Amino acid sequence: MATSRAKSRNVFAADTLHSAQIFMRLLDAAPIGMLVATIDGMVVYANPAFSELLGHRPEPGHVFRFADLVPDEESVTAQLHFDRLLRGEIAVSHGEHKLRHADGYSIWVMIGATVLPADGDTPALVLVQMNSIELQKRAEEALAASESRWNFALESARQGVWDHDIRQDTMFYSRMWRVMRGIPPQEEVDGDQQKWLERVHPDDRPNVMANVHRQDQGDSDFDALEYRERTRDGRYIWILSRGRPVEWDAEGNPTRTIGTDTDITRLKLMEQELASEKERLRVTLEAMADGMISTDLEGHVVFMNPAAEQLTNCRAADAIGRPVADIFRLRSEGSEDALPCPVQACLGSATQLRSDDDKVLCALNGPQRDIRFTASPVFSQDGRLTGAVLVFQDVTQSRALQRQLAHSAAHDDLTGLPNRAAFERGLTTAIATARQGRRHHCLIYLDLDHFKPVNDSAGHAAGDALLKQIAQTIGNVCRSHDLAARIGGDEFAVIAQDCSIEIGRELAQRIVHAIGMLTFAWAGRDYRVGASAGVTLIGPDPASPLGFMGEADAACYGAKAGGRGRVMVFSEMGTT
Repeated sequence: MATSRAKSRNVFAADTLHSAQIFMRLLDAAPIGMLVATIDGMVVYANPAFSELLGHRPEPGHVFRFADLVPDEESVTAQLHFDRLLRGEIAVSHGEHKLRHADGYSIWVMIGATVLPADGDTPALVLVQMNSIELQKRAEEALAASESRWNFALESARQGVWDHDIRQDTMFYSRMWRVMRGIPPQEEVDGDQQKWLERVHPDDRPNVMANVHRQDQGDSDFDALEYRERTRDGRYIWILSRGRPVEWDAEGNPTRTIGTDTDITRLKLMEQELASEKERLRVTLEAMADGMISTDLEGHVVFMNPAAEQLTNCRAADAIGRPVADIFRLRSEGSEDALPCPVQACLGSATQLRSDDDKVLCALNGPQRDIRFTASPVFSQDGRLTGAVLVFQDVTQSRALQRQLAHSAAHDDLTGLPNRAAFERGLTTAIATARQGRRHHCLIYLDLDHFKPVNDSAGHAAGDALLKQIAQTIGNVCRSHDLAARIGGDEFAVIAQDCSIEIGRELAQRIVHAIGMLTFAWAGRDYRVGASAGVTLIGPDPASPLGFMGEADAACYGAKAGGRGRVMVFSEMGTT
């Protein structure tokens, strides 16, 4: 019997040893890291997979603690898990932890630990299994970094993100989506569409309701929704909402739509200000009496206002795209020859060109107008020449008034003949030409005879009418290039251009004869007047200290003294 029990014990011991050997072989062959530690944390076994994972290769006689593998920042957490396991609060401990590699750096591992209870002479042990999750952690970190970048970018751009689960009819809203509407970031938002539509401005609601489904369906012809939405404080902000489907079911129907909302209130305010400014500019340009034509860099018309249409007799619709020279055609006031278009010169020199006089605009199949204009180059913000603006005014009336004023300033209001000031300018010019070019002219001084009795008996109106008739008679007798002027009450003078003293005398005689032949009828009564004339030659120098005017006046006095109705030449006075 004793021998039988001894055999049994030997067989059991052999089986136990064999099982232990098999267990150790299994641990050694396991593809995941495994180690066995005592309950006080001393490692008594580590398999090759553990050594491959962490670089620790336990040698005979070399003992280390599990705590030596735990980085300082993980030590507290690891100890708490280990204590709970030993106290029996948990049967198995699972968790993600960092362990220290033999080379000093840390790697992420998934750890599972359980307590092997004591068995006879074998003390309780702790079996630890571990597997590297370093690649998973790196992927998670990369994903988190990517999400962080996108979130930061969206937050910086003040774009709120929304996510519509069409099947569940639920909505996700990002923090910025809430912030732009004045909703606290952590507050839950009712995703019901009707609740959202109640916040949309009443004027925008019909358009939103008509098109929001196109966003969920991914309509390729639909870009975005723009609408006003009421914020938590009661004001309205403009929202630009863009979205597209990102998931579909087996039949191709969208099941999930993601998009962004952007607060474009400032842009809308700027648009409104620009629209108002544009409208003010349009009204201003249309109200301007000045014509305005804008061209591109090649001188083609890109805009013209109504005044320009009227002045050029060309509609803007017909002018756009055509060379401005075809529309704005000029000539000089004294010639029919065409002048170059100022816009081309302005673009060529990149400087402003201005003309205030002597330019006539030849409208297309229309009237010709006196104008003044300014052609100015247009530059972009970076200084590049981009075109020109031509502004022009119709000055036909003002120029006519200027001509009238100029005529009045140089002519006698009663007779229409040049006045004394104009005569003196003409005399100065005649003297200058005589001195410079050795030319000769004649100066004729006329004084009416028997004019005072007409003026006294018939009145000033009759005297004025008689003076007009005499002025017309003098003008008819003079040559076209002679200057006849009224220089006093009943005094006239003539500068006969480029003639000898003989021709001057003959002209004076003809004038005196024509005046003497006049019969002036007034109030049923006929009046006769005459004239006396003095003639002198205008040469390089006067023939006496009296000067040319004094010589002619003296000759006229001599003619009156000799019996009136006569002509006397100053150079012949000493011989008569």
